Amino acid sequence: QVQLVESGGGLVQPGGSLRLSCAASRFTFSNYAMSWYRQAPGKERELVATITNLGGTTNYADSVKGRFTISRDNTKNTVYLQMNSLKPEDTAVYYCNARHLDFSFWGQGTQVTVSS
Repeated sequence: QVQLVESGGGLVQPGGSLRLSCAASRFTFSNYAMSWYRQAPGKERELVATITNLGGTTNYADSVKGRFTISRDNTKNTVYLQMNSLKPEDTAVYYCNARHLDFSFWGQGTQVTVSS
């Protein structure tokens, strides 16, 4: 059974940093584009960042450009999201997603709360 397990969330003050990790197992990780999404209370899930299967291309939502960095280590089957200069509006549950052709898998999410 495919697994995506996020970790690294928590409570951080505005201006602080967090690094999220998503560990993948039971599928060929290097075939899949990986993305981070987030969902704030009362809002729809939104795409935050995407990285292609070999890491050559990344894309970001305008709201996080210059602050967040997505990366991956295909030797560890893990994707990361480095989040700097965090704002209260970044508060959400963050989910990782794996996508390849018709296949799409989701993790269970990790809570990020930005508050003083």
